[in-house]
Amino acid sequence: MDFYQTDLSQLHDDLKNKKISATELTKETFDHIKENEDQVKAFITLNEDAAMKKAAEIDQQGINDDQLTAGIPLAVKDNILTKGLKTTAASKMLENFNPVYDATVVEKLNNNGFINVGKTNLDEFAMGSSTENSAFFTTHNPWDLTRVPGGSSGGSAAAVAAGDVLGALGTDTGGSIRMPASFNGIVGMKPTYGRVSRWGIIAFGSSFDQVGWLTRTVKDNALLTQMISGNDEHDMTSSMKEVPNWAAQLNDDTNVKGLRIAVPKEYFEGINDDVHEVIKNALDHLESFGAIIDEVSLPHTKYGVPAYYILASSEASSNLQRYDGIRYGFRAKDVKNIEDVYVRSRTEGFSEEVKRRIMLGTFSLSAGFYDAYFNKAAKVRRLIAQDFENVFKDHDVILGATGASTAFKIGAEIDDPQTMYMNDVLTVPVNMAGLPAMSVPAGFSSKNGMPVGLQIIGKPFDEQTVYNTAYVFEQTTDVHKKAPKLGGQN
Repeated sequence: MDFYQTDLSQLHDDLKNKKISATELTKETFDHIKENEDQVKAFITLNEDAAMKKAAEIDQQGINDDQLTAGIPLAVKDNILTKGLKTTAASKMLENFNPVYDATVVEKLNNNGFINVGKTNLDEFAMGSSTENSAFFTTHNPWDLTRVPGGSSGGSAAAVAAGDVLGALGTDTGGSIRMPASFNGIVGMKPTYGRVSRWGIIAFGSSFDQVGWLTRTVKDNALLTQMISGNDEHDMTSSMKEVPNWAAQLNDDTNVKGLRIAVPKEYFEGINDDVHEVIKNALDHLESFGAIIDEVSLPHTKYGVPAYYILASSEASSNLQRYDGIRYGFRAKDVKNIEDVYVRSRTEGFSEEVKRRIMLGTFSLSAGFYDAYFNKAAKVRRLIAQDFENVFKDHDVILGATGASTAFKIGAEIDDPQTMYMNDVLTVPVNMAGLPAMSVPAGFSSKNGMPVGLQIIGKPFDEQTVYNTAYVFEQTTDVHKKAPKLGGQN
C-alpha cells in the first residue's frame, strides 16, 4: 500500500466496499514499516499481533459508513497511554510500563475501530526538538537519514513521512508537532488548548500540552482531529465548545479571497535565507488568490523562549516528582536507604536533558527566586497573549515560518542546549497563548533540498480558518505530493 497515493476517505471506501481487507492493509503496513525501520527508527514498540487480530475481527464484522478509521492503521506517540501496550515516554524510567487504561484520545479511536500499529519514538518525556533525547535511539529524517526529524514528536512525523502510516498522534508543548511536521514535509496541527482531552497523556507542561495529528494531507488532519476532539469529564481543562465538521467546510480558493493575513516582522528575523525564500513565495501564492497580506508586529516574541522554558520546566519539575523509584517505574539497585532510592533512581532513570529541566523548574519555583523568575515569566506569557489578541482584532490568521531552519544534522546541536532551545522561537508563543496552529508543507530549500514548513496561526477555537488556509495552499500547489527517497538526499 502506497499511502502517498491515497487518503483516509479513499481507504475507508475501499475497506467498506471490500476492495481491500483490513487484514491485507494491516499486513502491508507492517511489511512497509519493517522495510524502513532499520533506517528510520520511528517506532519504539510495534503492536503487530494485536493489530492483526483486530483487523481480522473488523473484516468479520464489516465497516459502517460512520466508522471512518475502522481498519485504518495509525500510530501513537509513546507518551500517550495505551492499555496493555508498553508506554515508555522514551525514558529508562518507564522502560517496562504497561498502562491499565487508555488515554481518552486512544479510547475514542478504539471506539471507531482504528488499528494501532505501534508506539513512536520521541524525546524523553517530550523534552527536546530533535528526538535525539530518546533513552533508546535517535529517529532519522526520511528525507535525509543524516538529519534529525525534529522533536519531540519525531517518531510520529518520520513514520508519516516515510509512508508507514497515513497519520500518527503527537503532542505539542512548545512546537513538538509543528516542528517535526516542518522538518519532514507533512501536515502537523496543534489544536486550541482544551480542544482535545489530555487525560492519559504523560504530562510535561500541563498548561501547554496539547494532543494533535501529524498527517500527509490537510483534509485527513481535519477528519482525524474532529474524531479526538470534545469535552472529557476526566479533564477539567477540556472545552465544552461544540466540535465543528472542519473537513466538510474545506473547498476551493474562495476560502482565502479577502482573508486578512498578518505577517509578523519578528518571524523573519534570524531565519535562514533559504527558509525566507520559501515562505515569501508561499505568501505571494496566497496573495494571488485574493488574500490580503499585512506586516504586523508581535513585540514580545523575543521573550517567548526564555519565559517558556521557565514556565514549562517549572510544571515539569512538579509533574515528574512522582517518578521516585517507589510506586512504579525504574528503581536503582543496591540502594542503602530510602534517600538513596530517591536520588539514585532519579539520577539513573532520567536523561541529562530531563534532569536539566527539572533543576531549572525547581530553581524557578524555589523560595527567593519565584518572583524573580516564575512570576516574571508568567507576566511575559500574558503580554505574548495580548500581542496575539491585538493582531487578531484586524486579521484572520497569522503566517510565518514554522522553524528558522530546515532539519539539521544529527549531533550538530545536541551538546548546545541554548541553541537547541532557540529552534522553538517561532512555535512556543502559540502554546503560551493556547492558540491553534498548523505547519503545512510550503516548499523545499534551494540549499539542501529539505522541506520547509509554513506556520498558520488562528484565533482561539477557530481551527476552521487555519484548515481552510492550509487547504487552499495545499490544493493549489504540489508540494505535498513529493515523497522522500529513503537512503540519502532527495
